[in-house]
Amino acid sequence: MSDAYSGRGNKDRSVTKETQSSMVPGPQHGEAHPSPGGPFLIGESMTGGYGNGPDILHDCTIAVDEGEIAVIVGPNGAGKSTGMKALFGMLNVRAGTVRLDGEDITDLTPQDRVKKGMGFVPQTHNIFTSMTVEENLEMGAFIRTDDIRTTMEQVYDLFPILKEKRYQAAGELSGGQRQQVAVGRALMTKPKVLMLDEPTAGVSPIVMDELFDRIIEVARTGLPVLMVEQNARQALEIADKGYVLVQGANAHTGTGKELLADPEVRQSFLGG
Repeated sequence: MSDAYSGRGNKDRSVTKETQSSMVPGPQHGEAHPSPGGPFLIGESMTGGYGNGPDILHDCTIAVDEGEIAVIVGPNGAGKSTGMKALFGMLNVRAGTVRLDGEDITDLTPQDRVKKGMGFVPQTHNIFTSMTVEENLEMGAFIRTDDIRTTMEQVYDLFPILKEKRYQAAGELSGGQRQQVAVGRALMTKPKVLMLDEPTAGVSPIVMDELFDRIIEVARTGLPVLMVEQNARQALEIADKGYVLVQGANAHTGTGKELLADPEVRQSFLGG
């Protein structure tokens, strides 16, 4: 994977800031069913919305395969975060399916999807502020019964500042360091796919590049990474696959390079 990602991002270590967001769980429940074939994670032809409200997604398809970085971009209100939450089981998918690693998981709760291998990092409110950094990471391993020390060292290697501040209360960290704790905690579950909802919202370009560097490092291990991003141009530069959503539907799909080179995408979503 190193050749595929060489030259992406930079190596400046910095931090991110917080913005406001919220998550609304959906009422889904049920069992997983065998569904072999296709990408490692795919939400196929998803139509749905929150509770009994109107549909926000309309025949929307989003997928990511092993070792890929896939990004969801589009204008404000396009349904980007909604698409991510649909994959994670946080709203009603009234049509379409969600499949993970050969199973149809459309009817599973978010909790059960975590057990199946989904690591989801919401934009904010994603750490336990009164706990130390290390306690937050330990909480991420709550579903595991094996030795977590190797995984914790891997997280510390990815985010060295967290090892330095391992005994400090997470609430005392900068916004970007908190975001690193949140990502690290998701990695402690040993997920099969990592999902990030707007990880760079409201940050400076230097901070954004730093976080993208870490995301590239994660993808190099073979772990699929799916993220929602408002910084479309920068996200597509590191993406293997991109989805441009408009009003909850697929408007453009292709590799990051293809979308960056598409005149219509450039004009409509990337500022020309």
